[in-house]
Amino acid sequence: MNSHPVAIFCRSLGQLSAMLDKLDAQPQLLAARLHPDMLPFAQQVRAAVSFSLRGCCPLAGLEVADFSAAASLQEQIAQTMRYLQAIPVERFDGPPERICRDRAGFADIALPAGEYLHLYILPNFYFHFSMAYAIARSSGAAIGKGDFDGYHAYAPGFSFERPAAP
Repeated sequence: MNSHPVAIFCRSLGQLSAMLDKLDAQPQLLAARLHPDMLPFAQQVRAAVSFSLRGCCPLAGLEVADFSAAASLQEQIAQTMRYLQAIPVERFDGPPERICRDRAGFADIALPAGEYLHLYILPNFYFHFSMAYAIARSSGAAIGKGDFDGYHAYAPGFSFERPAAP
């Protein structure tokens, strides 16, 4: 498996894009939330996309790109994936002790590259991706774990909570 950050993010962004394709006919979902003080679905997607850029750009020594003005969530994902895939691999070869900086809520953070990616960026990327999935699922979207990770497959109607029909 290629553990290069671009490969990791682009695979998951592709899964997110495929999930959005399944939800296209549900515009009410964009404003749906798990809780009143949490971001709505559309902002959870945008936050996940943003964390892919906030991770890869500093690791590659680049200013963080921003595609949030895209016409749609799908276009934002597509622009982000094209941008990330165009970053030459050797840009990520900086010293592991290099410091990457970001703003986490109201806190300024400065972490060595490995910690920045593995302890800050990836958990936040997957948090927002998971929240988007959870909002869609709790709103009745016909998606499952396989839509999230691209590996799991279950028979239609399968549930761990309900016994299988004889």
